[in-house]
Amino acid sequence: MGILVHKYGGTSVGTTEKIKRIAKRVIAEKEKGNDMVVVVSAMGKTTDHLVEMSKEIAINPNKREMDLILSTGEQVSIALLSMAFQEFGYDAIALTGFQAGIKTYGPHTKNKILDIDDEKIKNYLKEGKVVVVAGFQGVNENGDITTLGRGGSDTTAVAIAAKLGCPCHIYTDVDGIYSVDPRLYKEAKKLDVISYEEMMEMASLGAGVMEPRAIEIGCKYNIPIYVASSINDVGGTYIKEYDEKMEANIVTGLSVCDDILMVTVSHILYNLDHVATLFEKLAIENVNVDMISQTAPVDGYINVSFTAPKDDLFVIEKVMGDLEGRVEISIEDEITKISVVGIGMRNQSGVSGRLFRILADNGISFRQVTTSEISISYTIDKKDKEKAVRALSNELNL
Repeated sequence: MGILVHKYGGTSVGTTEKIKRIAKRVIAEKEKGNDMVVVVSAMGKTTDHLVEMSKEIAINPNKREMDLILSTGEQVSIALLSMAFQEFGYDAIALTGFQAGIKTYGPHTKNKILDIDDEKIKNYLKEGKVVVVAGFQGVNENGDITTLGRGGSDTTAVAIAAKLGCPCHIYTDVDGIYSVDPRLYKEAKKLDVISYEEMMEMASLGAGVMEPRAIEIGCKYNIPIYVASSINDVGGTYIKEYDEKMEANIVTGLSVCDDILMVTVSHILYNLDHVATLFEKLAIENVNVDMISQTAPVDGYINVSFTAPKDDLFVIEKVMGDLEGRVEISIEDEITKISVVGIGMRNQSGVSGRLFRILADNGISFRQVTTSEISISYTIDKKDKEKAVRALSNELNL
């Protein structure tokens, strides 16, 4: 029939029994006449365990060595899955990111895919093999092993599918994309379909089901992405091109992110160079700054607040320590970002007013607010998260 890429996450390959079950699922697709490429993550919480061990050795572990150790988790998964195929009588081969021709660039632990030399993958498929590829990793121009950041296995799978010109199925521990994380709101609705644009926005704002770069690649190369459960045989969600029917619902979903810090730099001399220097220093250290707010000048001084990932705390503290002058720094970690997303918001007025009213009626204060064409985001105190999710989901019929 054609080539098909499957990707299985850490929970899906968490035990040897689950790995055997995945092998049988892939074999069923191969029996239909498909050539199969399977991308897998590290087993269960392996990556978290490797990070914890690294931090027991060093407060701020060397990034190159972090890539080296983190890449080992996926190598275990691909070897075991390849063995499972062989045990069931099907020829298979396991490939690391380097062996699969995945070329990357950028800072260690946050690399991006530059290109994929797919010659090996294609040759093994022609030989009838199931090709099992380690997600989340590649090799840079120096020959160093690199990793793609959290969720990087999604990116690996969609990038391979884009290179091979075939569909990509993402199998995980949930049975599709929901309007709200069902763990936060039990009545959340599963979506049959969502646009690339909406999914990219939700993922970048905190929805953990998919990695934003994976959706971006899918959108760029028009690769059909199907997200479904690796456990339950139920229908999933298609991520596809926008069509006019998608505007029927003004709001499609709600994203929630706890993995952020809010940094406030007070008493900055109101000088454009000072503000520019602050964010230049953060950019040099590859800190992904998100929401930014600035107060009006008072007596020639301003305050600037911004949000960033918790993983960047050490680097942020270093940059803040280098700032000159009498600035005061505060870093808050009990912060949640909550975002309303919907492509229908582009042509609908009054959405922001409705959201502000919902928050006000429920006594939920916010620190910052930012907007895009299809989203509105707020930072709130983490203690208000459950109340905010419940109120917004109920009122917006999510």
